[in-house]
Amino acid sequence: MKVLDLHCAHLHNFEGWFASEDDFQSQLSRQLVSCPLCGDTAVQKKLSAPRLNLSSPRGDQEPSKSTEVVPVDNTPTVSSPQEVANLDTNQLQAAWMQMVRHVVANTEDVGNKFSEEARKMHYGEAEHRNIRGHATPAETESLLEEGIQVMPLPVPEALKGPLQ
Repeated sequence: MKVLDLHCAHLHNFEGWFASEDDFQSQLSRQLVSCPLCGDTAVQKKLSAPRLNLSSPRGDQEPSKSTEVVPVDNTPTVSSPQEVANLDTNQLQAAWMQMVRHVVANTEDVGNKFSEEARKMHYGEAEHRNIRGHATPAETESLLEEGIQVMPLPVPEALKGPLQ
């Protein structure tokens, strides 16, 4: 398994796992490798140091008495614009992805019926719920003029379907 450090034309950094270099090149040529943030398929490998598995011979170390696995979330939690301004690019990407995943997990996708559903909820014709979907810039502007609060949020294609 090859783990590659990659970046897109917008300089979003991410990692890709491939069976081999040939597998990576094959997927890249078929535009199957895309940035998880923006969906860009203009992906390039970054220079990275090789990973060497160096271990001591068996029996040289005392076995660990207990093993505990705890999931670690290194995504920063920010609460003010000043804190956001102090984050580096990787932290900003991680925070944005966390926010998009939260939105996807906690909303119903109504697709191209977004404007219609938002109006129904606003005017009391449908039960209020968290929705997401597609609207043209003109539809978005019209909703805002009617006092319906909406926010454009680009969601990468990889997050729109079921996560593996």
